[in-house]
Amino acid sequence: MIKGACLVGQSGGPTAVINSSLCGVVLTALKNPNITNVFGALNGVDGILSENIIDFKNEDIYELELLKNTPGAILGSNRVHLPELDSETDIYERILNVFKKYDIRFFFYIGGNDSMDTCHKINEYCRKVNYDCNVIGVPKTIDNDLCCTDHTPGYGSACKYIATTLQEIYYDITSYKKGRVTIVEIMGRDAGWLVASSKLATLAGVNIDLIYLPESNFDLEDFLLRVKNIYGQKQFVLVCVGEGIKDKNRDYIQNYQNFNNNDTFGHVQLGGVSSFLCSVVEQRYKLPVRAIELNLPQRAAAHLASLTDINEAYKCGETAVNLATNNITGKMVCINVVDGQTEYNCCNLNEVAGLVKEVPNNFISECGTNITYKYIEYAKNLIMGEPNIKFENGIPRFTKLNKEVIKKVN
Repeated sequence: MIKGACLVGQSGGPTAVINSSLCGVVLTALKNPNITNVFGALNGVDGILSENIIDFKNEDIYELELLKNTPGAILGSNRVHLPELDSETDIYERILNVFKKYDIRFFFYIGGNDSMDTCHKINEYCRKVNYDCNVIGVPKTIDNDLCCTDHTPGYGSACKYIATTLQEIYYDITSYKKGRVTIVEIMGRDAGWLVASSKLATLAGVNIDLIYLPESNFDLEDFLLRVKNIYGQKQFVLVCVGEGIKDKNRDYIQNYQNFNNNDTFGHVQLGGVSSFLCSVVEQRYKLPVRAIELNLPQRAAAHLASLTDINEAYKCGETAVNLATNNITGKMVCINVVDGQTEYNCCNLNEVAGLVKEVPNNFISECGTNITYKYIEYAKNLIMGEPNIKFENGIPRFTKLNKEVIKKVN
């Protein structure tokens, strides 16, 4: 049985519950007899390479408990893309040297598909050089696009925020005798799981007129005709679009504006598609329009988090530690739903790394402009429950960790 220190890091876009997963890792690891120290890497791989590492034994247990309801990535995130193992080894040697210095025998990385790619490569390198370190990925993404898992921590809370916000928007825009064409832009690059969650507003009796996902081909002329017809009938239109919607050639509609830059993973920087569509509607039909971009609150609204999501995120962190200390490595924790019951298993990292799980066809209407009831059956349980958030001075009390970087080991 391996015995030594553990190191945990966070990567990619934050969520309302990524710190709950961290809490699950840390509190479970602190109690495990095979784990001698519990360290955290500030800003993920960046923190490992620069040895910006904290010791969780120096943190107050009360503050650690508050991680369950604290948004953002408290350790700090990053989007470092590790090279292929056979193309460059220097960076892996640097990571290994840090692991050896701090006797890291268990490594946990909380993130999405790009983060699982990083996790996979570190695990493969440890195996290649015969260094005993069990590596486990902890799933995280509001995009819900990780393969091999029914859903991902972070998604349920984002769904709850989106459905609630759309209900509030609906009550606002229907306050007038003659309203606007309101186009709400929702995150989602290549998978439309988040924009699909707008359908959950129907649980409150709210109807979204048109819903467009990246999985379906977006036809601008068909969109304009539908908007015109709906407005003529109702005197308002409520549309939800994924930021990554694409035309029949699978080009981003956002590219029609030609002002994007790519990120470090080569992804097009999206945002602004609702403004673009509103401008086209206004120019074509002279209708009153309003563009709304939900933006960061989709992943930061911890005050409206799903208790189910919080608990599942914690459980994923706890499961990761239990797997690693049972000599399992090269895996990601998976959530499976069997006969309505949630189970926690694992899959190979290489089955997840860099891959995208799209919304299945049976969740999308045949015309590609709405979401089916099958999706509601899939997602409605993910938004259940409300957390007991501590308040101070009328606002939520989030964690305040010291995050004091420990003295570098010689």
